[in-house]
Amino acid sequence: MIPEHNPSPWPPTPSPSAQSALVVVGGHSRNIGKTSVVAGLIQALPQWDWTAMKITQFGHGVCSASGADCDCCLATEHPYAIAQERQPSRSDTGRFLAAGARRSYWLRTATGRIENALPALRHVRAGSRNLIVESNSIVEFLIPDLYLVVLDFAQQDFKASSRRFLNRADACILVERGIQEPHWAGVEGSDWEDKPRFPVRPPQYMTAALAAFVNGRLLAAAASAGSAGDSL
Repeated sequence: MIPEHNPSPWPPTPSPSAQSALVVVGGHSRNIGKTSVVAGLIQALPQWDWTAMKITQFGHGVCSASGADCDCCLATEHPYAIAQERQPSRSDTGRFLAAGARRSYWLRTATGRIENALPALRHVRAGSRNLIVESNSIVEFLIPDLYLVVLDFAQQDFKASSRRFLNRADACILVERGIQEPHWAGVEGSDWEDKPRFPVRPPQYMTAALAAFVNGRLLAAAASAGSAGDSL
């Protein structure tokens, strides 16, 4: 992948005829299957002609451009970095291409600085039919057409960003590992228990019911957008 630092101005990109759909897939901890869910949706719903993006926030002292230790994330010259994946591979963004995404990007920012990268994200979205993003924090700045949250009862860690936005989720994806109840500190059941829930199992992390739910919600959003346009 070839990193592009602060890519402004970007080359002109033809815009689709209508606003692209935005699907966000988040999760309460690392390594619970978020990337697999995104790849599964791309593969299960190829008709949506996906562009995919993974957003990573690095902590203090880690370069957003390279992921190596440094102090540049404290300066203005590296507020974010974005790279386009070119080949299918076993990397997260490479898996998106292998699943059938038209394009795949890795967007990196310093922790808590995701707003710096919004122009880059909006540029990618403007040139995409539909965009699916692996992230939690992006829902602070953008309203997705669909926000899905991956939950794993076996993982006790619950990131602050996930807890903050959990009540905004449209549905929850429950990773089945034989554990019936979660043990999450400070998480209200009312934030997720009444939402549509779709159990999935590794290594597929995908079911026909989940794919049908996402497809139906996107069709409804597209129909609503079309009706709004006709009334103008």
